[in-house]
Amino acid sequence: MGTMDGIIDTVSAVHPLLPLIGLLKSHGKLIMVGAPNKPLELPVFPLLVGRKTVAGSVTGGLKETQEMVNFAAKHNISADIEVIPIDYVNTAMERLAKADVRYRFVIDVANTLKAA
Repeated sequence: MGTMDGIIDTVSAVHPLLPLIGLLKSHGKLIMVGAPNKPLELPVFPLLVGRKTVAGSVTGGLKETQEMVNFAAKHNISADIEVIPIDYVNTAMERLAKADVRYRFVIDVANTLKAA
């Protein structure tokens, strides 16, 4: 049984949806904002029996983005990230291939430029 009310899927590569759907509680929502270049396989049966929803949304404009940031700040919502230097990118890609990633990678471009 899933534990999440909702998941925002930002992945823009082909990937399986079943593991994400499995993480959702009954009546949970999977919101797709990434845009893979090939169609994804959508298993329907787990959606039906769990009364789960898959929806899509393009990112909003400046007003919507500001509303989202304000909402996150108000509710103390933050992202779990792993900040990496630019010279770690190849290792990060290897870790992605091995599914050895717990948080989203963020490349520290500012400190990379300062070091150059």
